[in-house]
Amino acid sequence: MTQLQTQTAEIVKIGLQAPSFNLPSTLNMETLEENVTLESYRGKWLMLFFWPYDFTYVCPTEIIAFSDHAASFRDLDCEIVGVSVDSVYTHRAWTQTPRDQQGIGSIDYPLASDFKKETARAYGVLDEASGAAHRGLFIIDPEGIVRYQVVTDMNVGRSVEETLRILQALQAGGLCPVNWKPGEKTLG
Repeated sequence: MTQLQTQTAEIVKIGLQAPSFNLPSTLNMETLEENVTLESYRGKWLMLFFWPYDFTYVCPTEIIAFSDHAASFRDLDCEIVGVSVDSVYTHRAWTQTPRDQQGIGSIDYPLASDFKKETARAYGVLDEASGAAHRGLFIIDPEGIVRYQVVTDMNVGRSVEETLRILQALQAGGLCPVNWKPGEKTLG
């Protein structure tokens, strides 16, 4: 691991303020001129996740699955923002391409462009060698504090159900034992 990779991996820490971001997004699909910022999600939970590249194989499975469950996240007062190093123009093209033609179709949350790779670097998920983001997922509380993070290999997709369970455990406010599920007692 290079010194730069070591430094960036230590920037995001559980219990500390999440790195700020201001990224072009697909919030306004027509103009692509509406950015997403960490500050615009204050007062809500935020699930921020990164993927390597658009028009690939594992990425659409996650993006579509999170979109299919976006209402479940919103029911928990949590918004979703997806980020890759591709441009917003590529994001728009991907959403306008039918799923049976390697597209993702309409998505129920904004896709943000980290074209300059500053946000992926700040969150410690940028693979400096390839220029792509690893699959990083961060749950940020309403005050902007990082409460959960997981980074996986580029070849391994994340679980929507586990992400929802973790969000609910964080919101439960107690000590949640292994395999805790909503409605079960906490340890304290």
